[in-house]
Amino acid sequence: MKTKGVFRCSRCGHESPKWVGKCPGCDAWNTLVQSVPQENNKEAKSPRRLSELSSGTNERIVTHMEEFNRVLGGGIVRDSVTILTAKPGAGKSTLLLQVAADAAAQGYRVLYASAEESDSQIKGRADRILGNRQAGNIWVLADTAMENVLDVVRKTDPDLVVIDSIQTFALEAYNSRPGSPIQTMECANELVRLAKGGERPRAVIMVGQMTKEDEIAGLRALEHLVDTVLILTGESGEELREAWCSKNRFGSTGEMGFFSMTEEGMRSLDNPSEFFMTGRTRAGEVCGSALTVIKEGTRPIIVEIESLVSNSFTPYPARIGECLRRDQLNTLVSILEQRGGIDLYNKNVVIKTTGGLLFREQAVNLATIMSIVSSVKNIAIPPECVFIADVGLTGELKKVPALEGRIRELDRMGFERVYVARDSIKPSLKFDRVEVFPRNTLREVIAEVFGA
Repeated sequence: MKTKGVFRCSRCGHESPKWVGKCPGCDAWNTLVQSVPQENNKEAKSPRRLSELSSGTNERIVTHMEEFNRVLGGGIVRDSVTILTAKPGAGKSTLLLQVAADAAAQGYRVLYASAEESDSQIKGRADRILGNRQAGNIWVLADTAMENVLDVVRKTDPDLVVIDSIQTFALEAYNSRPGSPIQTMECANELVRLAKGGERPRAVIMVGQMTKEDEIAGLRALEHLVDTVLILTGESGEELREAWCSKNRFGSTGEMGFFSMTEEGMRSLDNPSEFFMTGRTRAGEVCGSALTVIKEGTRPIIVEIESLVSNSFTPYPARIGECLRRDQLNTLVSILEQRGGIDLYNKNVVIKTTGGLLFREQAVNLATIMSIVSSVKNIAIPPECVFIADVGLTGELKKVPALEGRIRELDRMGFERVYVARDSIKPSLKFDRVEVFPRNTLREVIAEVFGA
């Protein structure tokens, strides 16, 4: 016989002894679901002195996907819980199946539990993306009952457990549908106890469905419960996928990994600079293209910015920026008109970047302006030139952080000239190939690159 519990609002958490249609706490309709209290059979644990505790080694499962390891801080921690979320079609299940196969190939025991696909569907996807690289120590379970998952874990004793997805599993002890806040939280709690309870550490990675607001479906407490929140971005029709952590207890949240979605699954882009720029020679120069270096986490990446300037036949010329905010593009156009002496009041300006990368820092502003000037003047920028600086409203070049690391990436890739703000780098620094050109204003750079 089940114990009768209270009814809790899935939106505000208000508790009521009986079900009502309208929540007394937040006035929402049909949000009260029954919460069944479970008997507490746990043994009380005694506290220990901090000085007596041993430090955890954070042993990791290191895959052969370097970008995946980078985002997580070096690999999957053995007793951690990670949630991976993305829009439908971004490749969550594909990525995790590859990670599971990689771990299994190294000798780890893996359980892949899915409530969204059947056994045959998982096998078909594995045949497509893994081929004959399928290890024998991967167990597949297609079920919606979390109790069955926990039972299979006890029988197979896996090192890594993959749950796809947490919103589709349910515990029989709770009288609510799968995906409800109570079911999602209680299933996640069981997985946390599975990973961290006892002497046997296990890594758990669960898929979390994403809402229309680009947030994990369910209560915000789910993100607080897990160790790592991994977000995979990218449109279903595009090749590029970006992975980053909004929370990571075992590494930096600023790191970003890049993947290419192919017919054989996710391919790690270990040298993203080659992906985000077009290799050109002097003979293949084009107008409207400029290079810069951005920072994604601790890694500098060379990217190409493309501009197209055309005559406008309407009173309000178009300002379209696929890689940056429209307000930022309008600001740069105004700076170029007023401080650079280039009239754009009757011109359409369109900006994009190779690979569809979105810019999140101001270090790209000089390169963006120079690509616009190149398109207006119909003069190509030499392919060995790069621009790394912010541009103020006065037309002066501004310093950007981590400039030395960005220039060293250019030196490694064989570039020869880089324009930066004056006094932004020590004159004593020497590089093998690249030569640094510090300048004061935007007009100086335009005059030097395109002529007075």
